[in-house]
Amino acid sequence: MAVKTPKGYKGIGMNGVIATWYARNTKKSIEEYKRDAQKVAERLSGGEEILELAPGPGYLSIELAKLGNFRITGLDISETFVEIARENAREAGVNIDFRRGDASRMPFEENAFDFIVCRAAFKNFSRPVAALDEMHRVLKPGGRALILDLRGDVSREAVEKHVREDLGLSGINRLMTRWAFEFMLIKRAYTKEALDQLVSKSRFKTCDIHESAISLEVWLQK
Repeated sequence: MAVKTPKGYKGIGMNGVIATWYARNTKKSIEEYKRDAQKVAERLSGGEEILELAPGPGYLSIELAKLGNFRITGLDISETFVEIARENAREAGVNIDFRRGDASRMPFEENAFDFIVCRAAFKNFSRPVAALDEMHRVLKPGGRALILDLRGDVSREAVEKHVREDLGLSGINRLMTRWAFEFMLIKRAYTKEALDQLVSKSRFKTCDIHESAISLEVWLQK
């Protein structure tokens, strides 16, 4: 009897119209993607092999590609996102290898990347420790990884401010996004303590975590 492989994500998959809606709304926050891309680029010298896990529409990878001579790969479990990201990269005139795959079973050789970034997606992985172990496996010795994600103990006030001011949403998009935060995303998100425990069970063992009002910034090194 065949063993059923668990799906790589929690909840409803980001495919079809859901992925299209997400891509359209997150594009309004392009300045955030630019800031995060700059944060990554500042720690690199150029020419590095970079992997973005769960890039979605590809905005972060595209902004990063504009900042330096990097060789960037994006791995996402959603076929719709892969198609959207490829089209967005084509329109932006940058060369990025977007492909479909599971973060807990990556289709890459060991020691393949200098840097890995995962933005707003780690909380959705159904096998987080396995994903961390895979990140460790595909990183080169001394390579670094950065996880940027929602904090699980974020306040309602911080979420409302983020949706209203940072994302600049209004009307039905504001209501839908706030609903997604309150009834889906926060429930999946990790606190600093919970993430630290996950990392301790992985091959990384230790990490450096910084908190903001709404998010966690997790630095890992092989």
